[in-house]
Amino acid sequence: MVETVQWWDEGGKEEEEDSPAAQIREYDISSSPNDFNVMTIMSFLESGRVKIPAFQRNYVWDIKKASKLIESIIIGLPIPQIFLFERSKNSFLVIDGQQRLMSIYYFMKGRFPLKDKRVQLRQIFDEHGEVPEATLYDKSFFSDFELRFGDDQRDPNPLSGKNYKTLDDLAEQFRLRTIRNVIIKQNLPTNDDSSMYEIFSRLNSGGVNLGSQELRACLYHSSFYRMLYRINASPHWRKLTGQPEADLHMKDIEVILRGFALLFEGKVFKPSMNRFLNNASKKFQEYSDEAVVYLEGLFNSFLAACSDLPDKSFFGNSGVFTISIFDAVFPAVCRKPLEAKLMVEGKVDPSKLTALKSDPEFLAASQSRTAGQGNVRMRLDRAEKILG
Repeated sequence: MVETVQWWDEGGKEEEEDSPAAQIREYDISSSPNDFNVMTIMSFLESGRVKIPAFQRNYVWDIKKASKLIESIIIGLPIPQIFLFERSKNSFLVIDGQQRLMSIYYFMKGRFPLKDKRVQLRQIFDEHGEVPEATLYDKSFFSDFELRFGDDQRDPNPLSGKNYKTLDDLAEQFRLRTIRNVIIKQNLPTNDDSSMYEIFSRLNSGGVNLGSQELRACLYHSSFYRMLYRINASPHWRKLTGQPEADLHMKDIEVILRGFALLFEGKVFKPSMNRFLNNASKKFQEYSDEAVVYLEGLFNSFLAACSDLPDKSFFGNSGVFTISIFDAVFPAVCRKPLEAKLMVEGKVDPSKLTALKSDPEFLAASQSRTAGQGNVRMRLDRAEKILG
């Protein structure tokens, strides 16, 4: 089961610093409402014109919540509108509405994803652009999607136990129900899509705020991000974090991204960390497949270099994996190999890692304002000097 408690520590209170020059930014945004019926939405999803949520984040709803959504559509109750970001003609990214769209998709397919397979299913979507038929009917990935509204099998709801094929006359009613979709397009500035992050970081989807990394992954989906998903599933990485399962809201993906971003541009880092990671994601989006393959190998060679370290070597005094340790050690170990386009050789010296974790300057830069410019650069500098 995916861990639901916080398993990481920033190593101190993280506070964002804003650059005065970036405090006010104006956009030219157009938005158009469209009432698409369920049948049209499903065709968009299956054709790839609308990228379905599993490409970007995990599906987190249980079958009872999904069933209530399907019931609302069937009986004509309104559901929250869906926001789509128009990246190009006939190509849209789902930013708000992932859970609703996936519930419709899975219901019409007649299959409901098992909870412990959802991270893997997102990777399958990345690879194939859909859930292949063989996977849909694989009982190790899915169960039958029969509507369920309570725990008692004697559920009095007349729709209980129904699936898409047994809706009978209600199936046509379901297909023709309309759902409001708001299509948003950024007209200015033309050189980025930052307004989408700003808009959707303020949206509340079904009472659950999307995390920064979930939003970031939606906006900057790329071969680099597919690589992040792969290495995040590595048993060696999972052992390093102390968590056997991937984080449902992608915090572990953000930790790896942060390591790569600081490896490339840590010496010129400027707050805020969110903006830094957004910009890094946009740059990594342009990387060639060859470059991404190299970075995957580099990360795996780093894990191999850490394989002889004692358990919990990246844990701090809080007793959990500490980001401010990892995001200093990873760049320090990988910088020279990166410059030479090589892999990490040898092993990380556990005595040097212990020395870093007890270094007064490193500790001072890890206690508060961990995303402040001076503290980030200090941690990187101390790690490079002590581990190098």
